[in-house]
Amino acid sequence: MRPEVQAFVADGPLPDWDADDEEIDRRVQQLEAISAPVTPDEAQALAACFGPDDCYGVAWSLLHLIETGPGPVPPVTPPGTDAGEWHHTLWNRWGNGLADHR
Repeated sequence: MRPEVQAFVADGPLPDWDADDEEIDRRVQQLEAISAPVTPDEAQALAACFGPDDCYGVAWSLLHLIETGPGPVPPVTPPGTDAGEWHHTLWNRWGNGLADHR
């Protein structure tokens, strides 16, 4: 896994809307440092970094980066009832067995 992906993943889930501007800007810079496409292992690790909300659109950027990996993108099994909104979004876009639609 590339160092820039490791750094992003090490900082954990994206913050929520209550985070200060500096924290959000820092995470955006980390995300922008990751060049596409991502590997399957990187996509899997990045999929664990969604936070509780869309973090002012940053979660969409994360989702699109994950989608640059070879499909299907994780998660490949249906999300559980306790899964967050973003895991459901990934499942709806990729994991439900639909043909590649990138």
